[in-house]
Formats: sequence, structure tokens, C-alpha cells
Amino acid sequence: MPIIINLDVMLAKRKMRSAELAEKLGITTANLSIIKTGKAKAIRLTTLEAICEILDCQPADILEYVKK
Repeated sequence: MPIIINLDVMLAKRKMRSAELAEKLGITTANLSIIKTGKAKAIRLTTLEAICEILDCQPADILEYVKK
């Protein structure tokens, strides 16, 4: 998939664990894992907004487009 999810990188930079982010987002760790691994087919903009707010980052810090 040409869209790369760098959520694990941002979590490491912010020294935050996935479980903590999932709790703050109000989603399960399993659903967060699906997003982190790039297995999600879509992500709600409200979820992306909340992730950016919690991690104090921009969407481009999390999502990356790579040409095949």
C-alpha cells in the first residue's frame, strides 16, 4: 500500500505506549493496532484529529505517501 502509517514512530518520539493512546482516544488497543500496522482500510478524520491533538503533531507526521 502506498500509504505508510508512522504512528509507532510518533508514539516513540512522545514516549507514549499504544495502550495509553488507545485509552485517551477511547478505542480498543486492538483497533489501534489495526491502524498502526496499516491494515485499516480507512481512518475517520475525527480519529486522526484526536491522534494529532494527543500526540501534538500534524497528519503528515503520521501518514506518508510513497510511490510504488
